[in-house]
Amino acid sequence: MFDTAPTGHTLRLLSLPQAWSGFLAGNDRGASCLGPHSGLKMQEERFKAALAALTDPAQTTVILVTRADKGAMAEAARSCEELNALGLHNQRLAINGVFHAGDRSDAVAVAIEALGQQALKDMPTSLQALPQDMIPLRAIDTVGLPALRALLSTEQAAVAVAPPIAAEPIAAGHDLATLADELAAVGHGLIMVMGKGGVGKTTIAAALALGLVQRGKTVHLSTTDPAAHLAGTLAGDLPGLRQDRIDPKVETQRYVDKIMAAKSPSLDDQERALLLEDLRSPCTEEVAVFHAFSRIVSEARSAFVVLDTAPTGHSLLLMDATGAYHRQMMQEFEGKNAGHVVTPLMRLQDGAYTKIILVTLPEVTPVSQAAALQDDLRRAGIEPYAWVLNRSVLAAGTHDPLLAARLVGERRQMARMAAGLARRSFVVPWLTRPPIGIPELGRMVASPTAEATRSR
Repeated sequence: MFDTAPTGHTLRLLSLPQAWSGFLAGNDRGASCLGPHSGLKMQEERFKAALAALTDPAQTTVILVTRADKGAMAEAARSCEELNALGLHNQRLAINGVFHAGDRSDAVAVAIEALGQQALKDMPTSLQALPQDMIPLRAIDTVGLPALRALLSTEQAAVAVAPPIAAEPIAAGHDLATLADELAAVGHGLIMVMGKGGVGKTTIAAALALGLVQRGKTVHLSTTDPAAHLAGTLAGDLPGLRQDRIDPKVETQRYVDKIMAAKSPSLDDQERALLLEDLRSPCTEEVAVFHAFSRIVSEARSAFVVLDTAPTGHSLLLMDATGAYHRQMMQEFEGKNAGHVVTPLMRLQDGAYTKIILVTLPEVTPVSQAAALQDDLRRAGIEPYAWVLNRSVLAAGTHDPLLAARLVGERRQMARMAAGLARRSFVVPWLTRPPIGIPELGRMVASPTAEATRSR
């Protein structure tokens, strides 16, 4: 039983046996990012054995865990397709936290149920074909042995009737509009929105970009997420806002073409063939994406760049590459006027240049994962600027029995953040209308005066 790392790390780990087995076939010359090919050849049988075990349905089952949420479903579908491409076909889908409203008069509860049911109805084709398990939303966080054992029961425990919970207004200075104000006041910079899959990073990134445009700024909104939901979230264009994405395949081909064009004139046919073989190694895509990321980081010297990052695993791989490049540059320029060298890592470590926004949900696991991500960033000398607590039912208010019972846990997570996890925190209430399209996203970051004018 293997509880894997976030998606990006896991897919990379699972792809390595296949990638290196294919790359080493008939290739015993030169060197790769893991060392001389001759040394790697000695491990080829081990790679092949690992690949055989992973692709044997009698030995390996992959359980994809997702939520009844459009973004989380899309990420699971992408994982499903990438795993199929690697030959891991024995997959099963677990849909966690499926909610059914217990009070049809509660607008928030009905809206939550409707969005979940719509996500299930629109489930990507690749997921529809998988065996499925539905795990209902529980009144308590599934932490501790009794709660975990309860997951194995087909019967839901009775939910104690909780008193109706009125919406607790977001404290002054803790709404998303205030965060947009703070970011706009700087004048330019890189804003990286990070977090695990399904917490609403794309929504928050798009809303903050719109907030900056509302405040008279020109913004480049991009994404490193292979799922690339930005265009669908914005669902339109806006003057002053440019949007695109870092496409790994496009960037890899661009990088290969660049290297071949620079090196080929001085090489003979055999040397060019050897260089092209080396560029087909599994490391090239990682290097190419890092180069594209570096270009975007440098844009923020004179403009606003909002970057919707991939889920945590992919983003940490990118941070690893950034750190490796920094160490290489420092070694090369040691004693050679290194004070004039500015690497992407140095930009990310500069709090005046880069603002890292961690997005989470008011639940134990997402908050813990955001805290772990923050620890990883701090080890790299990068300090997050703020946390955004997304989809707060407490801020929306509810009298649904199940949701009201869960608010005890939500308050507990807010207390964790306030006790030192987050230096700055901002709250986004659970919205009864999906935050899709420029008008809805704009409302999330509109200043109170602008919103009052719109209401009139």
